Amino acid sequence: QGQFVESGGGSVQPGDTLTLTCVGSRFHFDYSTVAWFRQAPGKEREGVACISTSDGRTYYADFVKGRFTISRDNAKNTAYLEMNNLKPEDTGVYYCAHDPMGRIGTTIAFFDHWGQGTQVTVSS
Repeated sequence: QGQFVESGGGSVQPGDTLTLTCVGSRFHFDYSTVAWFRQAPGKEREGVACISTSDGRTYYADFVKGRFTISRDNAKNTAYLEMNNLKPEDTGVYYCAHDPMGRIGTTIAFFDHWGQGTQVTVSS
């Protein structure tokens, strides 16, 4: 019920850090997973990271592993994506979505209630 709202994007230089916030509804954080995706101009949407709202298990795409950290605060119905050592190729619109079946992954077809996205631009 309802869509997520993403925020925290901005324009930064390579090597900088940004933390994105995804605010949902209470039901989004009950026995499900929440994930971050991104889409660069002219590119297909791709999965970034996922977290279980129940046990906290996480999944990361290889291209962000070791740089990005996904977390959540169920009491606030909120998920976060801390992005460290940003690279130009991280540029894109970042979206948050929900898998009601609680799969720990980023298969796009499994997710719903997509937010409007928040723009992240990394350039010199």
